Amino acid sequence: MATMAAQAPRASKTESYVDNKRKDDIRMANIKSARSVADAVRTSLGPKGMDKMISTASGEVIITNDGATILNKMEVLQPAAKMLVELSKSQDVVAGDGTTTVVVIAGALLKQCQQLLHSGIHPTVISDSLHKASMKAVDVLTAMAVPVELSDRESLVKSASTSLNSKVVSQYSTLLAPLAVDSVLSVVDPAKPDLVDLRDVKIVKKLGGTVDDTELVKGLVFDKKVSHAAGGPTRVENAKIAVIQFQISPPKTDIEQSIVVSDYTQMDRILKEERNYILSMIKKIKSAGCNVLLIQKSILRDAVTDLSLHYLAKAKILVIKDVERDDIEFITKTLNCLPIANIEHFRAEKLGYADMVEEASLGDGKIVKITGIKDMGRTTTVLVRGSNQLVLDEAERSLHDALCVVRCLVNKKFLIAGGGAPEIELSRQLGAWSKVLQGMESYCVRSFAEALEVVPYTLAENAGLNPITIVTELRNRHAQGEINAGINVRKGQITNILEENVVQPLLVSTSAITLATECVRMILKIDDIVTVR
Repeated sequence: MATMAAQAPRASKTESYVDNKRKDDIRMANIKSARSVADAVRTSLGPKGMDKMISTASGEVIITNDGATILNKMEVLQPAAKMLVELSKSQDVVAGDGTTTVVVIAGALLKQCQQLLHSGIHPTVISDSLHKASMKAVDVLTAMAVPVELSDRESLVKSASTSLNSKVVSQYSTLLAPLAVDSVLSVVDPAKPDLVDLRDVKIVKKLGGTVDDTELVKGLVFDKKVSHAAGGPTRVENAKIAVIQFQISPPKTDIEQSIVVSDYTQMDRILKEERNYILSMIKKIKSAGCNVLLIQKSILRDAVTDLSLHYLAKAKILVIKDVERDDIEFITKTLNCLPIANIEHFRAEKLGYADMVEEASLGDGKIVKITGIKDMGRTTTVLVRGSNQLVLDEAERSLHDALCVVRCLVNKKFLIAGGGAPEIELSRQLGAWSKVLQGMESYCVRSFAEALEVVPYTLAENAGLNPITIVTELRNRHAQGEINAGINVRKGQITNILEENVVQPLLVSTSAITLATECVRMILKIDDIVTVR
């Protein structure tokens, strides 16, 4: 084509011939690389999806089928393929679940765009039509959705367990789903009922036991043991807890300096001063009535010395040292106390109160539990157990997804069927809508409708069913007006999926479609890659 055009006589001096081949090639290369990323995670979609084993450069091994985690760990170099990685990240931020779905839909849309481009439709036309179709799709989904109340705990548990069913730890979904629901509901602030900050749910991982031993703790759990080098208490009732950010150790000079001591009397004076300094601190702490100390990790000097631990033990004060700086905010919010930055500010009103602080043996280590906190802040702690590190990490990721699903329902109180039902219904309605439209738009919307069938198709394929038969049967059911007919992967046939309790939040589906369309539109509009050295 290009050679013919080059030989054709020039019409005028001003009209010059532009070679469009390179732009097509770049667009095709972008689409191809982005599709290959989508195909990589496609097999891990749905409850019967496969898991991926990721081996990092440092020799760490991760087993997961969470789309965002897989793509995050993949070293993707091609810029367009990187966009799909970012896409799954943004889905993870918005909805927390459906990270694989969003990438698979984007891959299918790109495949359809490839065919439309080959037919000679201009990228901008395709892009605008996709935008229109995605807006329409969101309307259709919203019309299908079923409203849900936060007081209806059963529905929330159903949607959380649907999210967990596609994970490695799916056999524990009966335990983890109610746990996720309870922990989110306990941190919802009645003053702001639509907002949930998942940082208020702390997940503590402890090796040993099985996932069955995972529990929800009303209070605080520290994955460290009490410092009882000097025989201090390991259990305190009616605890008055102080969170301190200063060190209980003799002061040092700020810069590297050495002090030369020439005789023993001076040496004794130094030691005496140290002792008095520490004793005066501990007396102040004791006089405020404090009997549990949480000491922040210090980088400048030791937070506590053997001497101070000895005096603290004598004063019957339980000490937990090396509390991470990032945890201070969570701890003070939970205990409803204030962090104390200087010994001069140590007052009784800054303390937190709890019924019980005790050290407990768990697995191969020990943990410290603080329970029965008075005026406890709206936070909660989940103690996750697992037989090995891989299971523990995957249980944490799955729990995070389940928490996000419940958070979605708190933000937008609508449920929608799962199992490929919404996608087929969208495909059917958009297909009907495309017949009303004129010109190129009609073609593009029809392609968008066909692309959405990839979700039920992949679900069936991953479950080892015949995808063509299943998807055809699904279309047939939906055409007869069964809006909630979906693929039941366990029975290997098509059933009413709402009755099977396979539900997901509306936000997961709508954000998946809008984000995927946005990403595809961006890839379509790129016609050249300029590398800057």
